[in-house]
Amino acid sequence: MKVEQDEKSLLNGLAKNDRDAVEAIYAGHYSMIQSMIINNNGSADDARDIFQEAMIVLYEKARSGSFELHCQLKTYIYSVARRLWLKRLKQMQRINTEVNGLEETVPVEEDVDAHELRNQEFQVIEKSLSSLGEPCKSLLEAFYLQKKNMNDIAEAFGYTNADNAKNQKYKCLIRLRKLFFANYKPGKL
Repeated sequence: MKVEQDEKSLLNGLAKNDRDAVEAIYAGHYSMIQSMIINNNGSADDARDIFQEAMIVLYEKARSGSFELHCQLKTYIYSVARRLWLKRLKQMQRINTEVNGLEETVPVEEDVDAHELRNQEFQVIEKSLSSLGEPCKSLLEAFYLQKKNMNDIAEAFGYTNADNAKNQKYKCLIRLRKLFFANYKPGKL
């Protein structure tokens, strides 16, 4: 019961970007993942990368608000890291069909696949944004990333008023959408 409460509080802390929670998860579980990776054709650098990706998957699940952990936290992290490592080995054509280590895993394929799909979509968005050109790229970054209001954008970009800047932003979004879908191939990411 106490362990379950501790793990729930760690997940809540992770969802809120609490440094202590993140450090506790690292301290409690990193060495297990490092051992699994090193014992299965990997390096310490590989272990750091895989653990970081597993933490991102866990973070995204914790932030969703609907995630219920039905196993120990270490089992979930191990399962995600194991799945990620098997995929990496397959990509590097160094696959070992069975990863040695903890035998208890949970099905996390959907979590890992959703994470990888989101990363691939972000790459397509980034590629589309970089090929969008100026001033559209800067205008969209000013509005969506820098959170500037339309009056500030109109002034910075030389538009006569906020409505003209808003109209230009809309045109830029249409162009970005076309570029995205020209690069986006569902199922091929």
